[in-house]
Amino acid sequence: AILLLCRCLLKMVKGNIVVPEEILSFCCNGLQGSTSPLHVQEPREREEVPGAMASPLPTRNPTEVQMSQLVLPCHTNHRGELSTGQLLKWIDTAACLSAERHAGCPCVTASMDDIYFEHTISVGQVVNIKAKVNRAFNSSMEVGIQVSYEDLCSGKHRSICKAYATFVAQGPSSSKVKLKPLTPQTEEEKTEHSIAAERRRMRLVHKDTLKDLLIRSPRETELETRDGSVAVPAEKTRVESVELVLPPHANHQGNTFGGQIMAWMENVATIAASRLCHAHPTLRAIEMFHFRGPSQVGDRLVLKAIVNNAFKNSMEVGVCAEAYGQEMSISRRHINSAFMTFEVLDQEGRPRTLPMVAPEPGDGERRYREASARKKIRLDRKYVVSCKQTEVPLSVPWDQSNKVYLSYNNVSALKTLVAKANWALAREKEKVRMYTLEEDKFLSFRIEMSVRIAASQAFSLLSDLRRRHEWDSHYASAKLVQQVDDDDMIYHVVSQTLSHENKPQDFIILASRRKPCSKGDPYVVAFRSVTLPTHPASAGFTRGETLCSGFCIWTESDEASKVAYYNQATPGYLNYVTTNVAGLSSNFCATFEACEKFLLKNKEDLIVQLQDL
Repeated sequence: AILLLCRCLLKMVKGNIVVPEEILSFCCNGLQGSTSPLHVQEPREREEVPGAMASPLPTRNPTEVQMSQLVLPCHTNHRGELSTGQLLKWIDTAACLSAERHAGCPCVTASMDDIYFEHTISVGQVVNIKAKVNRAFNSSMEVGIQVSYEDLCSGKHRSICKAYATFVAQGPSSSKVKLKPLTPQTEEEKTEHSIAAERRRMRLVHKDTLKDLLIRSPRETELETRDGSVAVPAEKTRVESVELVLPPHANHQGNTFGGQIMAWMENVATIAASRLCHAHPTLRAIEMFHFRGPSQVGDRLVLKAIVNNAFKNSMEVGVCAEAYGQEMSISRRHINSAFMTFEVLDQEGRPRTLPMVAPEPGDGERRYREASARKKIRLDRKYVVSCKQTEVPLSVPWDQSNKVYLSYNNVSALKTLVAKANWALAREKEKVRMYTLEEDKFLSFRIEMSVRIAASQAFSLLSDLRRRHEWDSHYASAKLVQQVDDDDMIYHVVSQTLSHENKPQDFIILASRRKPCSKGDPYVVAFRSVTLPTHPASAGFTRGETLCSGFCIWTESDEASKVAYYNQATPGYLNYVTTNVAGLSSNFCATFEACEKFLLKNKEDLIVQLQDL
């Protein structure tokens, strides 16, 4: 009211109108206590109104896209359940919109990681999809997608699947666009941003993993035998179908929706699976796949599917999509290949036993063997990569088929620990700072300091466990037992610490090294326990285990770096920690001070070695 009255007075003064003294007195009294003659209280933040028109929270990720779809009869199969093909179209659409929010230009689907479908969705339920960019690389970005369903009658929510898609930004004439970096804000976003680099690395070596496993597997095709089961020739499951790409199937660039192609592929794969089991199968998983090229409106898409192998309770169907124009004489373009896993459920929802498959000679036998290898890789990946940290055993058996996924789990576990937000400062002694993090089942430690050494040099010195005894009094020796590749090594470590059995402890440690993926990323050296058949536990030692530990090294300048050591204590270690917190703190700080002396002492020697190389 005072503000309106002041505006009226201003107009009266400009118009040379005499203002009554009573009004002036009222204005002066009403404005007493203001910091300035025309001070106006800032408007209060508008309260969020529940409902569809509520304002988004200020901290919401700018790339986040939310989609809610009511499942109608036209979206479902004969059982009244949402078609997986329709769900894939919605997933791809939401992910593409999120990618384009960040890129500011058209984006196309490049690949999709493994998708595991946990539940089916019925008519009348709501599908909620949330997609946001986890990390942007040069011209590609990873989009994380979470899918859940909501029962409007009961209010129940359940998770359906989690997926990661890679999109590529495209400029004029399909030229690549350099993307701006993405800055994560929350703890969850920082974790996903950091681990995205590991997932990208795993995608790039996926084909090599399959090739390595096939080389080590027998060349002869050994058919599985089941009592009372007659093998079905794989040729009887073959399906071929053609689709004409029309404008409704394409995006705003004229390219066929990746989700639409996936939906067509799911359709022919379901038919192939049905021909084997003479029942209606349920899609449980889609293998990681890549789009090899685009298709446009007017293209004819030929989709082929065949059952590659049938295991006891599941089958793998291989699907291929090829495109051609109006002229049949022009060779077909390979668009995509995918491998889908189906189950057949009985009335109680349990997987039924499936008939065997008799592969065709030649390519059929090759696909049969590859399906068995992919199943092994898929189980390893789901077991090691998809599990939560608390669900992964301390020591996972190591072999060539799961080396990529154990390495991924090793580094991602450390990066997840680094990204946590509730670290509490426990002790500070000169340059060394010690932090603790208390969680339900774990007590974690972080010790950090700044050192006058280049980050790359510290990384080289600290990643070699054979030299750790030079500064860590807990280490008696470390022997390299297997050089997996340039970034992963397995060591047999003997500790100075005696166990409750009065024996020295020994460990089989996987050490995984990673250089920065982009500016601002740290050098990473991650450690975790594994088991090796060649190095079983011996009577002279007590076999110890470490869940998650390692170094992160950040560049502060050309000649300085911040070195941080992390250790996630296992439940068996907590009893010692709770009774000796003060001694442990002092011990950690003393060890880290010795680490600094080791780095500074060996810095010059390392420079000379690098110059000689």
